[in-house]
Amino acid sequence: MLFSTPTQYAVLALCLIAGWLFGLASHPGGRKWKDRYRAQEAEHRAAREGLTTRDARIHELERERDEALRHRDTHATLLAAGGTAALAGGAASTKSTGWFGWGRDNLSRIHGIDEATEHALRAEGIKTYAAIEALSSADETALEDRLGFGRGRIAQQQWREQASLLREGNDDEHERRWR
Repeated sequence: MLFSTPTQYAVLALCLIAGWLFGLASHPGGRKWKDRYRAQEAEHRAAREGLTTRDARIHELERERDEALRHRDTHATLLAAGGTAALAGGAASTKSTGWFGWGRDNLSRIHGIDEATEHALRAEGIKTYAAIEALSSADETALEDRLGFGRGRIAQQQWREQASLLREGNDDEHERRWR
């Protein structure tokens, strides 16, 4: 008999177990698990980078929102402090903020303002009836020059008076006088 003592059987068992473990360790199946681990790790890294990008965008939007709120509060303070005289500094101070067109009036209701003129006025920052009311005669002249109108057109068509009536909600009076 090849093996006769218990020690020899124990050594044989240990050699078989060691060979089995060595075979498992050298088998390419371990590579599959490592590849899966690396792929999972890459997915997690990409998710963390996406979260970082998202957080940066959120902070940027919050800053823009805070700036818009400050601008709105400043605009409201100017209106409250000096009425329309505080806004007479020009069209740049009459910009109104709002999403989806909120914060602006339908300027094409004023006789003499068509759709193209309304778009041009919006580009100049004039979006409300109050902004048109706030125009001084010097502002009117400068606006007429920038829009390519003849001198005195705004005063002739009485934009400020119409804007005042529409802002106050006197639609019937406006219709009676200008339509």
